Amino acid sequence: MKFFLTLLIILSIITNPIQAYSDEIILAGGCFWCLEHDLEYVEGVEFVKSGYSGGNLKNPSYDNHNGHQEVVLVNYDPGVVSLDEILRLYLRNIDPLDGKGQFCDRGDSYKPVIFYQNSIEEKQSNDALLSASIELKVPIEEIKVGVKSKNKFWLAEDYHQDFAVNNEFKYKFYRYSCGRDKRLNQLWGENARTDNNWSE
Repeated sequence: MKFFLTLLIILSIITNPIQAYSDEIILAGGCFWCLEHDLEYVEGVEFVKSGYSGGNLKNPSYDNHNGHQEVVLVNYDPGVVSLDEILRLYLRNIDPLDGKGQFCDRGDSYKPVIFYQNSIEEKQSNDALLSASIELKVPIEEIKVGVKSKNKFWLAEDYHQDFAVNNEFKYKFYRYSCGRDKRLNQLWGENARTDNNWSE
């Protein structure tokens, strides 16, 4: 029986190596088109998918995801990129001082949230928020990013996946007109959109 179990594990790793050596985190930070594009080119990130999470509505859609946030599911190899690095990059691609939406997108669907799956990730998330508050020179109470237990991830419609790549002009126009990068530069300065070490 032991031999059979070992063989089964080995076969699972051979046939699905990404799943064998990967982890995942769900992040909400405004428009999922932007967050997906900001995170998917990081070395060690296997893939990023846009979707919905955080609410109770089953089978949410873009037209009806009441109670859910727009989120991204980040699948990554922890041997190449750490969760701390991903959280640092995530925070520097959002406005952590705004808990009522992000940039030009307002409302519950767009508020920033980190969805952890265990107590270790919860601590790492809270530590990252503390580091962000120190770098931004604001009290921790001014950081409005939620930290919540992981909920079911619902994959968004196909046309939302890789939107920035498949609709480059529309994406760039939206991102510019929404003021995302302008605000990120105001907040984070030279660290905007980077995973540089936290500064104090």
